[in-house]
Amino acid sequence: MKKVLITGGSGLIGTSLALQLLSKGYEVIVLDNLLEQIHGQDPTRTSPLFQKIKGKVDFFQGNVCRKTDWEKVLPGVEVVVHLAAETGTGQSMYEISRYVDVNIAGTGHLLDILANKKTNVQKVIIASSRSIYGEGKYFSKELGIVYPGHRNAEDMSRGDFEVKYPGNISPLELLATDENSKIHPSSVYGITKQNQEQMIMCVCKSLGIHGITLRFQNVYGAGQSLKNPYTGILSIFSTLIKNNKPINIYEDGTESRDFVYMADVATSIILCIEKDEANGQIMNVGTGVATSVLDVAKILCKKYNIEVPINITGNFRLGDIRHNYADISKVKSLLGFEPQIDFGTGMTLFTDWVNEQAIMASKYEYSVREMKSRGLLK
Repeated sequence: MKKVLITGGSGLIGTSLALQLLSKGYEVIVLDNLLEQIHGQDPTRTSPLFQKIKGKVDFFQGNVCRKTDWEKVLPGVEVVVHLAAETGTGQSMYEISRYVDVNIAGTGHLLDILANKKTNVQKVIIASSRSIYGEGKYFSKELGIVYPGHRNAEDMSRGDFEVKYPGNISPLELLATDENSKIHPSSVYGITKQNQEQMIMCVCKSLGIHGITLRFQNVYGAGQSLKNPYTGILSIFSTLIKNNKPINIYEDGTESRDFVYMADVATSIILCIEKDEANGQIMNVGTGVATSVLDVAKILCKKYNIEVPINITGNFRLGDIRHNYADISKVKSLLGFEPQIDFGTGMTLFTDWVNEQAIMASKYEYSVREMKSRGLLK
C-alpha cells in the first residue's frame, strides 16, 4: 500500500483523485487551505467538494506557503501529487505576488524539505498547465511550423482576433500542441506553472526522486466551484444562466479550448503513480478535441432548457490565447491513457449536478469590473 499526499486535495481534481485512490486501497492524506474563493465561507459544512472527501481521507487544513505545514504532512508519504495552486489567467495579472507566493514559493518549500531532510518520497507529480504553451502550435504554408506570440491589442480592437506570425501571408492552421512545442506563456499564471514544473523536474532528478509533469488542458466536472468567478467558463456560464442573466462572450466566440473531464485527469495521475514508464516524463493530458466558447454557451442553455441572450461582445482580455488543444499521443503510448468521457457526456454529468445545487448569486460582474479597472479587459 502506498501513502499518497494530495496538495489541493479538496479541489475538483483532488477530490476525484482521492476517491479513486481510496477505492484502490491507497492511504490518502490531503493538504488544503479550503480557500473561500472556491469553497465559500463555511467550507467544512457547505463546500460540495470538501463533503466528497470529508471523513474519508486524513485531512489537514494548511497552506503550502508554510514550510511547517509541509513538514507535518510529509512523514511516511511515498508519492506527492502537487495540485495546490492559485489558478486563473486573468486574476494572475494583477494578484502577482499571491500567484508567485503560492505556486512558486510553495513548491520551493516542498523541494527544500526533500533536499535537506530524509523522507520516504519516491515520486512527485506536478500539475502543470496548457497555459505554458501560450498560443500553441500552428502551420504556415509559407514558413512551416510556427509558434505565434501575443496578439496585438490594436488588431483585436478592430475585431481581428486571429493569431499572426511575422512573414506569414496565408491564414495559419491550428495544430495540436505537443510536448516539444515552444514554451512561451502569456500570463503570470502560465509563468508560475512553467516555473513549478522546471523546479520539480530539475530538483527531483538531482535527489533520485521520480519527477513527473502533467500539463492539463481545461479541466471541468461535477462538483467544481460555482462560487469562483475567475476560472472555469462552464461554472461561470452556468451561474449566469441559472440567474437568467445574459452571457457576454469575448472576442467573436470562436476561440476554443480542449475540455477534459476531472475523472479522466484523475486516472492519468493514477497511471503515473503506478507505472514506471511515467518516471521523468512530461506529458499533456486532454482530449485532443477543441470546442469553441460559443458552442459551450449554446450547449449549456440547451442542457438547462433555459434561453438567455448570448452576446458576442468583441471585448477581449489581454493575455488570453485564441486557441489551444492537446496532442495526447505521448501519454497514450507511454501509459495507455485514453479519455473515457467525451464532452457531450461530461456536459450531461456536469449540468445534472448543477441542477441539484442551490442557485448561486453570480459574482462574475465583480470580476469583470476588476479587470476593466486595471486595463486588462478591452
